[in-house]
Amino acid sequence: MSACCGVLLAALAALVPARAQPALAGVALPPDVDDSVLVLGRISDDPKSHYEQLKPLLEYVVPRMASAGIRSGRILMARDFQQMASYMRRGRVDWVTETSGNAVLLEQRAGASSMLITERDGAGRYRSVFFVRRDSPIRTLKDLAGHSVAFQSPYSTSAYYLPASMLLESGQRIDLLLSPMDRPPADAVGYLFARTELNITTWVHKRLVDAGVLSNLDWLSPQRLPPAFAADFRIIAESQDVPRALVLTRAGLNPKVEARLREVLMEASGDPDAGEAMRLFLGTSRFLPVTAVDRKALDDFGAGVARVRKEVE
Repeated sequence: MSACCGVLLAALAALVPARAQPALAGVALPPDVDDSVLVLGRISDDPKSHYEQLKPLLEYVVPRMASAGIRSGRILMARDFQQMASYMRRGRVDWVTETSGNAVLLEQRAGASSMLITERDGAGRYRSVFFVRRDSPIRTLKDLAGHSVAFQSPYSTSAYYLPASMLLESGQRIDLLLSPMDRPPADAVGYLFARTELNITTWVHKRLVDAGVLSNLDWLSPQRLPPAFAADFRIIAESQDVPRALVLTRAGLNPKVEARLREVLMEASGDPDAGEAMRLFLGTSRFLPVTAVDRKALDDFGAGVARVRKEVE
């Protein structure tokens, strides 16, 4: 791959050429420069490490896109979700892979389209699991009023957006706490961000918080839920399944490019030449079509995410 695949940090974003697309409402797009460059994006706080994860897959994809007019590729990092949404609205990024939470936000805020499901380590879908200590009086989500729950991070699908939307749907009000020592009012559920899955399970086990949330995949992981802790926990609620991650393309991408990209990615799992690139690409095992059931789950989840953004944040 040529030097055009070098890492372009957010500070250099103004220097990145972009291609024209049909204007989104109220957005002025940069002039048409080169439709032969396919730009893969990533939200990153560690551009060097993430570049090494993305580069092999881009190098695999680009030569197979020649029939759609693609001649080279580029990786563009965004420092946060807002910057990535801006890149996609303005045509600076053509495709990204994101978890369902960020995916539905990119659909809502950037007009992006969820094209494929990204199966990671053999799992294409997952769900949220609420848990408490076995000796806790909490039995249902409604019992969480006046208690605290540990989420992971503000952009986690399974350990923030899904469980927060479930609490709102159950009629609960949720308030951010200052620390595990802080307590919510009797008519609200207090929440904190623990940053890692292991912190979530540790906080619940040590009674620093009353409940925690993991994905069902993390619930089965000894690294994230130590067996010694698991014996003291029980599940009180689970969410619907949602896609674990999705490939999204920007609004206005050439339909011929989008169709060929879909073909290349879906065929990659059966191509030995793609094996190492797929493994490095966040443990991707294959790319799957978005079914009608998946689309319904994403639409429902998107409504929940919008409610969380409006009522909680």
